[in-house]
Amino acid sequence: MTHLRLRRLPRALGCVLLLILAGCAQPPPAAPYLATPVAPGSARIWFYRDMNPNDILATPYRDVPPGRYRISADSYYSDPTLNRDVDVAPGAEVYAKVVPLENTVQGGGVVGGGYRRDNYVVWLYPPEAARLAIAHSYIQGGGSQVAQRR
Repeated sequence: MTHLRLRRLPRALGCVLLLILAGCAQPPPAAPYLATPVAPGSARIWFYRDMNPNDILATPYRDVPPGRYRISADSYYSDPTLNRDVDVAPGAEVYAKVVPLENTVQGGGVVGGGYRRDNYVVWLYPPEAARLAIAHSYIQGGGSQVAQRR
């Protein structure tokens, strides 16, 4: 019985090593996406934020039909001053930075539990500053940024 357990040990250690290495894999950098041209007849809205090195930028951009858009981020507060309205022309690119607000809503028990609700504001940034920040980000699908046609 002991001999059988020893034979399985290398296989088990190999599986553990693979799981550890998979957890260390970096997501793809966002810089190559900056070189992706805007589709003909479309406009592009970029989303980014200052991030902790462990954070990942989700869905760095959306190609949209030209028009007027309201750009927002998921927030606990529903305050129209946190959003930005923007007109985008064909071939244009707009850079929306999602910034956390200091006024989070929190409360709950003294011993534990409790809650914290984050709030965000959207700022429009010039391409020179935004492209540099995006180039140093990493991406992953999904996200909570929204661009709604108005």
